[in-house]
Amino acid sequence: MKEKTRYSNAELEEFKEIILKKLELAKNEFENLRATVTNANENDTEDTSPTFKNMEEGASTLSKEDAGRLAQRQMKFIQNLQAALIRIENKTYGVCRETGKLIPKERLRAVPHATLSIEAKEDQSRR
Repeated sequence: MKEKTRYSNAELEEFKEIILKKLELAKNEFENLRATVTNANENDTEDTSPTFKNMEEGASTLSKEDAGRLAQRQMKFIQNLQAALIRIENKTYGVCRETGKLIPKERLRAVPHATLSIEAKEDQSRR
């Protein structure tokens, strides 16, 4: 029996649905983080008494820095998911870029933007 070299159109469609759902959630999370960083919700220390303002500004700055880092990570995740959609359209989705073999479905369901099989990822870690 010949080894499978790519996923079927039906399988690719299943992965596309998974990715689109994750992409929608990721974009919503990114917008929430962006709103935190830019103070879009208008909940700042302006409405508190001056006594607490100094303490809150320090916490607010730290919170904005954390939110900024999380927003950057979320944007990278969104870009990875969008790249996975392109691979689906090109019918190269699910093929390990190191070994050329199919990445197991279980891995792709857990990490739909994966481009490496677990074996290739472990080899990369050992280097």
